[in-house]
Amino acid sequence: MPPAPKAAPPKKEESTAAAAPSEAGAPAKKVEKGKHAKKHKEEKGVKAMYKVEGDKISRSRPTCERCGPGYFMADHHSRYTCGHCGFTRYKQK
Repeated sequence: MPPAPKAAPPKKEESTAAAAPSEAGAPAKKVEKGKHAKKHKEEKGVKAMYKVEGDKISRSRPTCERCGPGYFMADHHSRYTCGHCGFTRYKQK
């Protein structure tokens, strides 16, 4: 004779009536002001990869030697690293 299946634990009933008044009367998120306010970082994107000087456009980071043009290397403290293939080139002191 096979063992009897175990009964599932009873499900908790969620009360939507109790949650509705607190959500409706709750104020919107508070914006922090003063010295504890969070600083929002500016998203870098493509504009961080190029420098515009007058009519000339130059690349601010080197491209990967293995992957070719189009793959910029990440600029770390002491090295450049390709995120695509993992190639690392160390900076000169």
